Amino acid sequence: MTQPWGPVPPTVEVTTYTEVVVTIAAAPPAAPLRGRAWVIDGDTMVIEGRKIRLAGIDAPELDHPYGKNAKFAMMALCKGQIVTVHFDGANSHDRSVATCYLPDGRDLSAELVKLGLAIDWSKHSGGKYRPLELAEVRRKLWRCDARQKGRMPPRLPS
Repeated sequence: MTQPWGPVPPTVEVTTYTEVVVTIAAAPPAAPLRGRAWVIDGDTMVIEGRKIRLAGIDAPELDHPYGKNAKFAMMALCKGQIVTVHFDGANSHDRSVATCYLPDGRDLSAELVKLGLAIDWSKHSGGKYRPLELAEVRRKLWRCDARQKGRMPPRLPS
């Protein structure tokens, strides 16, 4: 028996319509993405319609202490800049995880940590940004620190 999609193997009997759903994970682009950033919060932005989460750091949510400060700092860093995005292949809450760079080569994750508005998330960074943390920043950003230690569940984006 021949169907529009080709011959059916003899061991398969086609008697009714069957819906097959195939989910294909989108592979990150081979070349880096470049574009202007629309900042959502201290560690999330949208570039060319793609939601991106900065790799290796944790910034406070908007409703946490210093959350708006982190967002405004990210906005100031990205304003008028073309951001280059290098995807690492991971996803976090419908966001592609990536390391993002400003035109002068500065790593946005590193810049936020140096400003004291994000902390290193060593589980994901291997401790790459920990030496850049300001003294007592984990006390200041206590909610981020608690989340990393499993004492506070992450807030899912709405």
